[in-house]
Amino acid sequence: PPTGELSVENLVVAPPLSRIACLKGVSFKISAGEALGIIGPSAAGKTSLARAILGIWRASSGAVRLDNAEIDKWDREELGPYLGYLPQDIELFDGSIADNICRFNNHESEKIIEAAEISGIHDMVLRLPESYETRINASSGALSAGQRQRLGLARAIYGKPKLIVLDEPNSNLDEEGEHHLLSALQQLKESGSTVIVITHRTPILALADKLLVLKNGLVATFGARDEVIKSIHKANTNITKLPQTAAPR
Repeated sequence: PPTGELSVENLVVAPPLSRIACLKGVSFKISAGEALGIIGPSAAGKTSLARAILGIWRASSGAVRLDNAEIDKWDREELGPYLGYLPQDIELFDGSIADNICRFNNHESEKIIEAAEISGIHDMVLRLPESYETRINASSGALSAGQRQRLGLARAIYGKPKLIVLDEPNSNLDEEGEHHLLSALQQLKESGSTVIVITHRTPILALADKLLVLKNGLVATFGARDEVIKSIHKANTNITKLPQTAAPR
């Protein structure tokens, strides 16, 4: 089983059927059990990086290494249970809530309920007509957008994988949902999972050990969270202090 140590080395990635790179020489490393926050403007390459880390998109050059082994050299069937992924566009499947949480594997009730409790949906599920056997489908059903996102989180953390990647996990959450998300991330860190969170909302970054700032497919800044935040604030302060030129007449 992997420990969750992750290194990205001069990674160049182009989307499928495209020759234009969306990631251009990205490098960083995080230790097992650390939490990394990834931030940056739209179209910076954040989601592309998430897909490359998990081996969904192949590298044009460079490498993603999990425990020093390239991600595409792992046996995908064996590695699957040790990876968790919550995509930006929530993808659920036709089946029961329990099916979706356990990824359509054999139902292990204790693990299903544990994932639901950590993600904060256990009580909500119990109030549904058939509890964990309530049927949903890929595009609709009895769940709101926020509930679907929290169900996706439960699936991502089922079995406490060693590497968990969450892409905008709080985009549809209300205050209560965000509280449960922060609690879930804290529990995952304490259990030794390596967690990567892509987000535009700053409160969730309080749990990050390191921050990566992406711009135009390049690493703008990477390092310890507090140091990166200080550098961002300093850069913004310097920009506001620039003298204003007079408007042309």
